[in-house]
Amino acid sequence: MVRRGVRIEDLADDCGVDPKTVERWISLGRVPHRRHRWTAAKRLGAEEAYLWPEVVAALVGKRADASRAELIEIYPDRASVPRELWLRLLSEAQERIDVLVFSGTFFAQIQPRAAHMLAARLAAGVKVRLCFGDPGSDAVAVRDREERLGGTLAAKIRASLTYYREIASTDGCEIRLHPTTLYNSIFRYDDEVLVNPHVYGEAASVNPTYHFRQVDGGVMFDHYTSGFDRVWETSMPWLGAEV
Repeated sequence: MVRRGVRIEDLADDCGVDPKTVERWISLGRVPHRRHRWTAAKRLGAEEAYLWPEVVAALVGKRADASRAELIEIYPDRASVPRELWLRLLSEAQERIDVLVFSGTFFAQIQPRAAHMLAARLAAGVKVRLCFGDPGSDAVAVRDREERLGGTLAAKIRASLTYYREIASTDGCEIRLHPTTLYNSIFRYDDEVLVNPHVYGEAASVNPTYHFRQVDGGVMFDHYTSGFDRVWETSMPWLGAEV
């Protein structure tokens, strides 16, 4: 409701109920009548299963259906993800932003003011964790050979890091370098995540991208964000110095 700019009174009017009824949906976790759920989901631009996953659980098996409800969109390649989506996710994040990549050069290319936007989110109290490949690691050298990049991946990582040097020491921001095999690039914004799986020998930009949103009882969102955390634990802090 906050993201869509919908007030309690607005939603109550749409559903034909008293505002106190909507307040009970929110504060007490009351599940609305079916026709009210449909109307509310339409107004908020969200799936009914996302707003009330317990309804799905009661009807058919919580885990499988909740996990299906997590999937918002599948893009055939990362280049197909709308630029507007990247910008919205970054600008609307309220709690955390986590990014896991090797070089992530495209991230700054589609968001030329990425560092400034991240600085604005940091000023608003958002926690930011950026994790890039360690240019000197074996994993980066292997990926370079697999994608036939001619030894340029390490240089791309160093170039990408220059975009974020000015925020590296900002409170709430952590930047690290990881030495791991990267199976997926991960971009988390609060309860939404974009996952770009890697296919052997193919550039990340031509591989599919999945858009998930966290839902109670689902497993996909936690599966990938837990993977981010495991890589993060192996990584070393980067404070803006040359690497």
